[in-house]
Amino acid sequence: MKKSRKKLLAFLSVLLVIAALAVVAGYYFVLSPLVKVEEEQYIQLYPQTSAEEVTAKVREVAGCDVRGFEMLSRRSSAFKAGNYVVKRGDSMRDIWLRFLSGNQTPVKVVIPAARNLDKVAGVLGNKLMADSAAFAALLGQPEQMALIIPNTYEVYWTISPEDFVERMQKEHDRFWNENRRAKAAAQGLTPDEVATLASIVDEETARNDEKPVVAGLYLNRLHKGILLQADPTVKYAVGDPTLRRILFEHLKVDSPYNTYLHAGLPPTPIRIPSVRALEAVLNPAKHDYLYMCAKEDFSGYHNFAVTLSEHNKNASRYQAALNARGIR
Repeated sequence: MKKSRKKLLAFLSVLLVIAALAVVAGYYFVLSPLVKVEEEQYIQLYPQTSAEEVTAKVREVAGCDVRGFEMLSRRSSAFKAGNYVVKRGDSMRDIWLRFLSGNQTPVKVVIPAARNLDKVAGVLGNKLMADSAAFAALLGQPEQMALIIPNTYEVYWTISPEDFVERMQKEHDRFWNENRRAKAAAQGLTPDEVATLASIVDEETARNDEKPVVAGLYLNRLHKGILLQADPTVKYAVGDPTLRRILFEHLKVDSPYNTYLHAGLPPTPIRIPSVRALEAVLNPAKHDYLYMCAKEDFSGYHNFAVTLSEHNKNASRYQAALNARGIR
């Protein structure tokens, strides 16, 4: 009887030791700072991602023993979609709780001053959970190019296209504060008209220091009631922004965007304007220029003129340079 009791006690002692070791091991795998990555890593979880897939992602990114994560996932794997950081010193519990709570890390999205909204949709599709087609469906109208203020924005990876457009509206309203609206009004323009003129300025010159001069020139023409005759609007009307040489046949294209035929500004921007161009229109250089022509040295700068005869001389030099290079 005593021997049986001793054996039972010994057996129970072993069980207790095993249980204690299991608890210790469990705490180690769950609570210890196992992640040793040098730089922060990120995991994107889509809706309905299985626990096995999530565990595989953690194993790949964390580069450490993930048994603790597997143990916790058996308790709950109701993970929320999102972009999550995995950093040095994280425990499996830290990562697990992050996924459960939806405590995701925002992503930085650089919105460019692109020539079309499809480019923006592509950027968003590459950086965010929704695909580019979903963003393109909401950013498909030319007038929306006035909505976008190019910048770097922090947004959640899971942001919906609808919420993104709403965010852009808020950023647009923030940009167009009382001071900028007053400057626009001083030029006789609405914010959307500033965006339209700025888009032409951007297409005319890539040189930021020249943008205020170009903006001043077109404002001079607007205020005098002279046709803008802006070549970029012709390229837009033709549908080819890469045209190197504008021919007479291009000038005859019947489009509301052709400022050789129609007075005033085009109905919408011809591209997403840069902030530098917007500011150039709001703070234009003061001068009497009415004409501009690309410099014959192809430096990207322009020769400016007050009179048509002076402009014709500049244009002749540029045409000769085009002929010399065989640009037709």
